[in-house]
Amino acid sequence: MKHSSNGCPPELREALNSPIPSIRTPFTKDGEIDFDGVRSQVDFVIDNGAKTIMDTWGDSLHSVLTDDEVAQLVKVIVEHTAGRAKVIAADNGWATKKAVDYGSYCAEVGADFLMLLPPDWAGQTTPDTLVAHFNAVSEHLPTMLVTAFFTQTGVFGSRTGAFNMQAIRALYEKVPGLVAVKDDVLGDFGFQLCTTVHDRWAVVSGGYMFNHNLQIPYGVDGYLCLFMSFKPEISWKYWNSVKTGEYDSAWKLIRDIEMPLRAYQNTVEGGFNPLVHGISELFGISKRYLPPPYHTLTEQQMEELEDFLKGLGLL
Repeated sequence: MKHSSNGCPPELREALNSPIPSIRTPFTKDGEIDFDGVRSQVDFVIDNGAKTIMDTWGDSLHSVLTDDEVAQLVKVIVEHTAGRAKVIAADNGWATKKAVDYGSYCAEVGADFLMLLPPDWAGQTTPDTLVAHFNAVSEHLPTMLVTAFFTQTGVFGSRTGAFNMQAIRALYEKVPGLVAVKDDVLGDFGFQLCTTVHDRWAVVSGGYMFNHNLQIPYGVDGYLCLFMSFKPEISWKYWNSVKTGEYDSAWKLIRDIEMPLRAYQNTVEGGFNPLVHGISELFGISKRYLPPPYHTLTEQQMEELEDFLKGLGLL
């Protein structure tokens, strides 16, 4: 296979070869972005060893932000990080012209990557239009693909595996400035993705230690890490275990801590998002409030969460 690029620069790949926290945009009771809470999250994760901070469409709640707020959020993250870690910015599902403008803006404010989530309602993109989209934005700063792109076609269902890999190969061969991928699809597709691109792209596994662990044999760097946001000692214990080949220790953490937390998440009203914002408040990092119609945990639900975390030995 021909390559048009030397791939992810070593400095950037090294920054992604770690547990990576995401910013979970905190809000005031009135539904405004709590920028002091954002700064508190940034300080917490950097003080606990984060090499990279991820602004991401999902966790950072771009779904309830205006375009101006998306831009303001990444500016605050970059300015407060102040070179202490790399920063991954994220767009908001924009068409190419606006994505290019935002790429220019992110380069100006000092972000290190821009993770793109191109629009794909009803499966309207093609490998060629995706190549053109990424090439245009990559003129300004290195870009990153998030494979959640393949799952967003709405009532028409997710893209097929055949299209997914056709698009991946086209981007891999024809976009020199695309240097990394965050994989949220995982499973068989994730294994195929890793083996196809890891020699040129940094690969970040989405979500959990469990997902990262399954991708290790196929070629993966870091992973998006829930625990970095409130209990980083677990993150680093897992990371050191896999780096030294002590997989029994890594799987014990997954079995005894991560899996019970994931099971509990399924019982929480509103699911993952209210849960992680509630955890952040219990750890004194940022408040739990979310803008309607998203659900904010009640006082009773916070007490239940506190009891659960204490029972798991996390609090």
